[in-house]
Amino acid sequence: MIREMLTGLKITARYMFRRPITNFYPEEKPMIPPRWRGRIVLTSDPDGEERCVACYLCQAVCPVQCIDLQAENRPDGRRVAKRFDINFARCIFCGFCEEACPTYSIQLTPDFEMATTVRTDLVYHKEDLQISGTGKHPNYSFWQVSGVTIKDKEKGEAINEAAPSNYRSNLP
Repeated sequence: MIREMLTGLKITARYMFRRPITNFYPEEKPMIPPRWRGRIVLTSDPDGEERCVACYLCQAVCPVQCIDLQAENRPDGRRVAKRFDINFARCIFCGFCEEACPTYSIQLTPDFEMATTVRTDLVYHKEDLQISGTGKHPNYSFWQVSGVTIKDKEKGEAINEAAPSNYRSNLP
């Protein structure tokens, strides 16, 4: 028993005179890995329109069901999210919602400073999540490649858009 105690004191004495390894967090920010999955944001198209088409894929793929979404149709025919809430108290930051999003609207950022003492402050609404930038995909515009008609253009005439296929040609 004394031998184990002396071994422990020896290890303590060895580290006592070394320089401490301390991160002074608020003053010195930690090095974040490039693929860090932090706070979720909703991005916009290059033309400033919101990218989310309220397809419910993010809500369906979320393993903890922390995303609440409601859709509405705008007068111009576009479907958008009327309400988009994420409960970060339940979110496990797995990134499934980002992978499932067909429009690159949901993106995870390296922001990790979301701590709070009030649990209700961790419910972020659409206004809290929406950013003005395009995020990781600056040139992608879902509405230009989705096959939706654009003002003064028919389906298949937009940038990088093929003419629609005749699905009946595949039938037997």
